[in-house]
Amino acid sequence: MQTCPESTASLISVMGISMGDEGKGRVVHEILEEIESVSGKPAAGVMKVNGGANAGHTAAGLKLNLLPSGVGNPRVPQLLIGAGVVADPRKFLWEAKPLEARGLSVLSRLIIDEKTQVSDLSHRLLDLAWEDYRIKQLGMENRGSTGRGISPAYSDETGQWQMFYLAFKQDRKGFSSALQGRVQRATDTIRHVCKVSEKDWFSFFETLTEAEKRANEDSIEGEIFSPEEFDFIRFRANEPYALNLELLEEVYWQAGVELVSCIGDIRPFLLGNKPSSQPIVAEFGQAYWLDKRHGFTPNVTASHTTGSELFHSGGIPLREVREIGCCKAYDTKVGTHHFLTRIDHEADALGRKLAKLEFGTSTGRQRMVGWFDAVEKGNALRFGGFDELVINKLDALTLDDGIDCKLKICVAYRQKDGSIIREVPRSEQVRRELTPVYEEMEGWDTDIGSLSSYAELPSETKAYVSRMVSSLLEAAFPDGIESSKLPKVRFIGIGPDPGQIISDVPSTDELVAHSNLTPSVR
Repeated sequence: MQTCPESTASLISVMGISMGDEGKGRVVHEILEEIESVSGKPAAGVMKVNGGANAGHTAAGLKLNLLPSGVGNPRVPQLLIGAGVVADPRKFLWEAKPLEARGLSVLSRLIIDEKTQVSDLSHRLLDLAWEDYRIKQLGMENRGSTGRGISPAYSDETGQWQMFYLAFKQDRKGFSSALQGRVQRATDTIRHVCKVSEKDWFSFFETLTEAEKRANEDSIEGEIFSPEEFDFIRFRANEPYALNLELLEEVYWQAGVELVSCIGDIRPFLLGNKPSSQPIVAEFGQAYWLDKRHGFTPNVTASHTTGSELFHSGGIPLREVREIGCCKAYDTKVGTHHFLTRIDHEADALGRKLAKLEFGTSTGRQRMVGWFDAVEKGNALRFGGFDELVINKLDALTLDDGIDCKLKICVAYRQKDGSIIREVPRSEQVRRELTPVYEEMEGWDTDIGSLSSYAELPSETKAYVSRMVSSLLEAAFPDGIESSKLPKVRFIGIGPDPGQIISDVPSTDELVAHSNLTPSVR
């Protein structure tokens, strides 16, 4: 890959422009490799901007949720956790220690900002309780929460009950008092507001224990942790709606104390990184359409996922940043989202193939699959903004195994009155009444995973790429595409392994010109 010569930004952010699961972790890996290849020196650091243990990626062969994906590169000197993150201290250790057992330095590189918020068991119990409330008290369908306590932890911030990692560097009495108040509020809410039954209350601890023992099976088998480490039942009191507070406090305090050397102020580090310095790569969790304010409410995350959150989380003023928007060559969603371009993966052969590739790293849940929605990505460019575009998993659309079908791109929406629009309505009720307008494209059956240049791609593949890009731009620029504002296609992913990318993609102007064809419109 070629580093863009016009960019002098000391910050590079990698964010999703769909509904998450765009392969941002692999993009971070490729960017880190590129920085070192071009300059001969590694990036100055990698920063996790938002969210918590509800993100998912793989590093050094391990599935991770909390540590930034750059942890897998041992030459990156600093792993930063922004103040916009909510994190369970035990989770940091659950991820760091198995990596260190493999010879990878983690804790010596980790800097958790002092203003990062502490989450704990009470938030996870609240997460399960609110899901129980929605289903049993309100009669709503399962929202598919990750159960990691992310939303309740962020609720503490808006309720001004937050606890910061700074607490672990101070007197234990303050931590103890804050934790007691937090637990009391949680148990009162679970009992009196969510109206969780005693049976369900006790089952929550079993649910969490089973989930964490399964997720950390390798660490247990490798004797890095004992099974008791992931036993949540021990925190349950004998009577309902109560916790063994003494044990809970001891376990969380000791986890925090173990991390004290990793807790600091990341602001001077971010501010001290001059344009002439090696860049810092900022890694966002989730994606544009999951933003808590601008996403598809109520199926959103609890944090901000748009570019400006980098500066809130980092605690620094606005400065130049190079923003990379990530998507896949098709769409995926998880949970109860209304999915306009969804493919029936039971009836559709290509849908079945794609579905086999799509399971959540965090939850293991089957993702829904669908055709590329250019309107969503175009609106993410128009209102969220990004300088460069990465398209992952183009290889997955190869029509192998006898699959015979046309590929589709959603280029617009049809409203109930028959009119056509190229923007995402802000009303979820209106959005649910739309039907996608597709353009059909010829597919390809050539294996593209071993190719190394754009010129080698089949003509049908190049046509599909060109139309993805041009239809995205049509939605982003309703008054006409502005050449001066076009994002560059930085690379295209053609396989899961490092280096399986096409980086010599033609200019965006050339791609738009190449898409001047007359596809079938449905």
